[in-house]
Amino acid sequence: MNDRELISGALAKIEQEMKELEIRFEQYFAGVEKREPIQEREKLAKLLRRFVNRRIIQTDLRFKSQNLATRFHSYCGYWDRILRLMDEGRYVRQAPRGVGTGAEKHEKPALTGKTGIDAVYRDLLEARKACGIEGAIPSRQQIAAFLERQKSTIREKFGEREVEFRVVTEDGKPKIRARARK
Repeated sequence: MNDRELISGALAKIEQEMKELEIRFEQYFAGVEKREPIQEREKLAKLLRRFVNRRIIQTDLRFKSQNLATRFHSYCGYWDRILRLMDEGRYVRQAPRGVGTGAEKHEKPALTGKTGIDAVYRDLLEARKACGIEGAIPSRQQIAAFLERQKSTIREKFGEREVEFRVVTEDGKPKIRARARK
């Protein structure tokens, strides 16, 4: 085998392993995998480091090598950001596709924490209990749909700014207030 075939084969192997690693991380973020694929990530990083200082004469293979390294570093930044959100308790795992009503699919990790749909729903239930309101409790999906409609309305007024939701009690009734963040 000549040098070109060896490099091409190694890059194809790296590309395949990167696809598999991406799938493993998405499974971990979704809760399917119980452990973060740390060893696989380190193995792939080691394979990519082999090409960093290597002089590749063929332009197409050098481009592919640089492209794979850039893609890997982009994925690493994304994975690290999601892992940090998970550590801080601000990441909401997404339901598998095809499950639920579809309202969950519009949630993003950025919509977690104090302004997330789960937090608003929890605050609304607590406010209803504090006000002594009985009767039919709206479902989480109904609240999520309401918040999506409100978010769209506010974005039409104020552009693509982030939308913040909070529960307030007025006249003895809990209400959800939405506003654009500054």
